[in-house]
Amino acid sequence: MKVIGLLGGMSWESSAEYYRLVNERVKDALGGFHSAHTVLYSVDFAAIEAMQADGRWDEAGAELNRAARALEAAGADFVVLCTNTMHKVADRLEDGLGIPLLHLADATAAAVTAAGIRRIGLLGTGFTMAQPFYRDRLAAHGLDVLVPGEEDRDLVHRVIYDELVLGVVKPESREAYRGVIARLAEAGAEGVIYGCTEIELLVGPEDSPVPTFPTTRLHAEAAVDFALGAAELPRPPA
Repeated sequence: MKVIGLLGGMSWESSAEYYRLVNERVKDALGGFHSAHTVLYSVDFAAIEAMQADGRWDEAGAELNRAARALEAAGADFVVLCTNTMHKVADRLEDGLGIPLLHLADATAAAVTAAGIRRIGLLGTGFTMAQPFYRDRLAAHGLDVLVPGEEDRDLVHRVIYDELVLGVVKPESREAYRGVIARLAEAGAEGVIYGCTEIELLVGPEDSPVPTFPTTRLHAEAAVDFALGAAELPRPPA
């Protein structure tokens, strides 16, 4: 079994979900007392969030590169970056790294395309929805990506940062998200990506009229499958 390097803390609530999910999948696959071989590096999200807000992405990328190198030094065979938004600096994270990064958008796109879906809605932080780094990676797999309108993007982003990363889950926010998801479906989305690792703390498949793709679970499952030799690292088509 390969050693999974979890680079988390963004937020720790979603990183705890990653740890649970990878271990549950290993137990399901191998049975008995089996659990995942993991190394966890958890950053201080307050520092990363300040870099996001100030647009200091190069600095954030350098910080995650240091963390990834620490995972490599600790024996990790590959890195799982436990956040969608910070894949904006994936290239910087991989700079000089001797082990691969299992890109979250690739794992998600593989699941979407396997379901026969081509037009997909995307929920996430404002950065993930509005900027091209994540949408373009999905599009490289042949997907047509829809994002909510500006007002809905602001709502989704605010709930993530003001509530979910702080462990706050409100019924009224769940209802508001249901409305955003319904509007994406009405706009033609055949499915919806829950493209922030905290979103799964608020809504599930029952909150959507179309199939949903929870990135935390999909990423964790892809990590275990690769660690157990059951699958290759997902990549965009050549």
